[in-house]
Amino acid sequence: MSATQATCLIDCHNDLGEGLAWDAARQTLWWVDISGQQIHRLAQEVHTFWDVPVMPSALAPRRSGGVIVAAHGGLYTFTPDEGTGLAFEQAVEIDLPFNRSNDGGADPQGRFWFGTMQNNLAPDKNPVSIADDQGTLYRREKNGAITPVIKGLGIPNTLCWFEDRFYFGDSMQGVIRCYTYDPIDGHLSDGRDFIHYDRGVPDGSAIDAQGYLWNARWGGGCVARFAPDGSVDRIIDVPVPNVTNCCFGGPDLTTLYITTAARETPNAPAQAGGLFAVQTDIKGMADATCDD
Repeated sequence: MSATQATCLIDCHNDLGEGLAWDAARQTLWWVDISGQQIHRLAQEVHTFWDVPVMPSALAPRRSGGVIVAAHGGLYTFTPDEGTGLAFEQAVEIDLPFNRSNDGGADPQGRFWFGTMQNNLAPDKNPVSIADDQGTLYRREKNGAITPVIKGLGIPNTLCWFEDRFYFGDSMQGVIRCYTYDPIDGHLSDGRDFIHYDRGVPDGSAIDAQGYLWNARWGGGCVARFAPDGSVDRIIDVPVPNVTNCCFGGPDLTTLYITTAARETPNAPAQAGGLFAVQTDIKGMADATCDD
C-alpha cells in the first residue's frame, strides 16, 4: 500500500465543498459549496464561481452544456455560458420541507441519481443534529420522472457505477454498500456491505478504470482507494481533516480532484475548504453525462 500527498490547487475557502464532476467533452471541472451557496467551475485553468439562491449539493454535466443540479427543494439546470444561470426544473419532497439534497451523479445511461437527507444546516448555516433517517435515494429517468430507489437514509453519499456494480453509502451508518445494477432500468439488487473503515466516515467517491473505489473520508484527512474485495489499496493524504468528494479529470483522466470543507474544523488549517489535486498512475473512469 502506497501513500501520496495531495496539494492545494485552488484556495477557494469553501465552507462545504462538494459535488465534484468532470465534463470530459469540455475539459471542465464543476463543484459546489453547499452552505456557501455557490457553484464553481474550472475551465482552461480559469476558476469562476457564482452565488446562487439555494443550497446546491450535487451536479452532473449535461450533453447540451452546463450541468443539472440537485439543490435544496428540487432539481435545477445551470448554463452560465448561455446567460440563463440557475433555472428551476422540478420540485422534490415538497412534503418534507426540512429535507435537503446531498450527493448525486449520472449513471452510464444518462440518468441523474441524487440523495436527500434531513437538513443538518440551520438557516444561518449553523449545524443541526439529524433526528431521523428520512432521506431517500432518487433516480431521475430520461423522461424527467423521479423514481425513489432507497428510503430511510441518514446522509447519502458515494454514487459510483462500474460494469454491473453500484456503490452507495450512508455516512450516518459509516458504511458503503455494493449493489448489482441493471443498466436497462436502473434496478438495484443484492445489496451487501462493501467497506467499513475507521479513518473518518465515508463521503463522496470516484471509480477508476480498474474498478477500484476512491473514497473521501470526512474527518479522516484522506482519500482511500479500496480494491474490489473491500481491502485498502492506498491512501491519498490531504492536509485538512474534512475531505468531502473526489473525481478523476484532466486530458488522460489521471488527475484526482478533491473537495474539502472549512466548516466543523477547529483551528482549521489555512487551506481548509480548498480544491486539492494529485496526479495518479491510474486512469479514472470518466463521469457520465446526463441526457437533457
